[in-house]
Amino acid sequence: MIVDAVVSILVLVGAVFALLGSIGLARFPDLLTRLHGPSKATTLGIGGLLLASIVFFSNRGDGVSLHELLITLFVAITTPVSAQLIAMAARRRQADRANDGLPPP
Repeated sequence: MIVDAVVSILVLVGAVFALLGSIGLARFPDLLTRLHGPSKATTLGIGGLLLASIVFFSNRGDGVSLHELLITLFVAITTPVSAQLIAMAARRRQADRANDGLPPP
């Protein structure tokens, strides 16, 4: 029963963070501020859901579930890299438009 409560809390926390990240993605005004929603809050949401999955499947008796740890590692590595590349492309686009005498998008 304690494991079920821990899994439920982790799922709830993960879902709240994922929802907040999604709302931030939709509500922020420009690209650079929109990066914070999916790269910060949604990553925490996915982390909470993956922790819930680790606890749930490890408690079933099959041993420690390592698949979720690999997913967590992949998300932790790729999210900051992709956010950095998107931000660099947006900054370069803004600089190119400024050099051409155009207003920022």
